[in-house]
Amino acid sequence: MLDRKEFERQETERLAPYAVKSGESRGRRFPEQEDPFRSAFQRDRDRVIHSAAFRRLEYKTQVFVNHEGDHYRTRLTHTIEVSQIARSICRALHLNEDLTEAIVLAHDLGHTPFGHAGERMMAQLMEEEGGFEHNLQSLRVVDVLEKRYPAFEGLNLSFEVREGICKHSSQYDNPPPVPEFQSPGYPTLEAQVADIADEIAYSSHDVDDGIRSGMLTISGLESVDLWREAVSSAREEFHSIDEDVLRYRSISFMISSLTRNLIRSSHGLLGKHGVRTPDEGRTTRGKCISFDEEMQGKNLELKSYLLKEMYGNYRVIRMEQKARRVIGELFRSYCDRPEQLPPHIFARLNHDGTKRVVCDYIAGMTDRYAMEEYQKLFDPLKKS
Repeated sequence: MLDRKEFERQETERLAPYAVKSGESRGRRFPEQEDPFRSAFQRDRDRVIHSAAFRRLEYKTQVFVNHEGDHYRTRLTHTIEVSQIARSICRALHLNEDLTEAIVLAHDLGHTPFGHAGERMMAQLMEEEGGFEHNLQSLRVVDVLEKRYPAFEGLNLSFEVREGICKHSSQYDNPPPVPEFQSPGYPTLEAQVADIADEIAYSSHDVDDGIRSGMLTISGLESVDLWREAVSSAREEFHSIDEDVLRYRSISFMISSLTRNLIRSSHGLLGKHGVRTPDEGRTTRGKCISFDEEMQGKNLELKSYLLKEMYGNYRVIRMEQKARRVIGELFRSYCDRPEQLPPHIFARLNHDGTKRVVCDYIAGMTDRYAMEEYQKLFDPLKKS
């Protein structure tokens, strides 16, 4: 029988010395009896999956608002894709897959509706109230806002998972420091994998959605090295290929190219820096989970192309303006008359203050729920 203690013993044998072992976790904010069959990080993963915030990711925007089409990525499908990539990387490097998976599954829980446009608007609205940043909001979701246990607020996740959520960083994410997680410098190697797997999935799948939407074209992408190499590899392997299948295979080749480079480069960096413990993986001069220099340049070229040709597309800008209007007017209306809030939300006003409660409420909305609330508040013909 494989119980938790036996699983933890096997972890010490099969994982690398620099991997975080579940039996060596720094623990939870509120002490709990350990599960007899699941490790600490497996338990964290399960708690995230069963949370209400995780289910709402299905109807939160990645780039395209949910009602624009059934085949575009949502926060949920993106999260699942990041998890798959991250687990593959961890498996190859003998890191703790369960820790990385728990971080990945929770890393977007704090996103507002309407993607980064919604986050920017919320940050502006909350500027005088401590601000808004989606990584810190994700931590607030798992620490405070999920109500599932009588003895404590939140999900009571392990320190390492919470740290990975709080320190999630990328070209677009640079969360402010939180005293609890300030030392040592970087998060765990597993959290670093989660960060870069997020970037791989984000860029690759935005190419797919961009082509599907007509904002990007296969011919236009030929100026991007990563894409051109991926298309060339697909055509070389499949001499006669349908255009749709060519897109799918090229995206797959691109993800594989990025992932394989990351694994090889990271393995080399871990050896170069002589990393032998989890703490040593946090304190190297540069992150050990990284592409090589050539691939970093190619990845940056792809992201720059997407920024110009897709995120700067007039359709995306129109959506951003709608998002700002919906979130801004909802926020001001709720703050002016908090009595419009549902009773269980209104009950928190004395504890957290009006603007923070309104912020939490709107940030937790799906795209469609936010639009429905907007209609109920401002359309005189819509029933409340």
